[in-house]
Amino acid sequence: MTLTPAEADKILADNFAPWVQALGLSVTETDDRHAVLRLPWSEQLAREGGALSGQALMAAADTASVIAVSSALGSFGPMTTVQQSITFQRAVLGADVLVDARLTKLGRRLAFLDVTLTAEGTEAPAAHATTVYAFPN
Repeated sequence: MTLTPAEADKILADNFAPWVQALGLSVTETDDRHAVLRLPWSEQLAREGGALSGQALMAAADTASVIAVSSALGSFGPMTTVQQSITFQRAVLGADVLVDARLTKLGRRLAFLDVTLTAEGTEAPAAHATTVYAFPN
């Protein structure tokens, strides 16, 4: 049973640290293989020169991955990030970012995902991440 965006937003509110919640992420789409989150533009997340910080983009990719896995499983459960790699391709200036996390493999112990981060209103990705999650027990 796939989560609805409202159910996924509740997972964000109930299970993530206050600093992650301060990013203002919201879930816009879910299905059995992916989730899309919106990272709203904020001056507080910008670095010198006005570009959205890489740390904010990495945290958004990690969080979107957890929501995608939870949606695929039908609920949130214990999981831990065991690997995350990100490539920054272009700066995000003054735009929200859509964070599309897609499962490439969901196994019994591990989940693998590709994450594309795109500034709203553009076609070309701002960043691309890969993540791997482990399920304890």
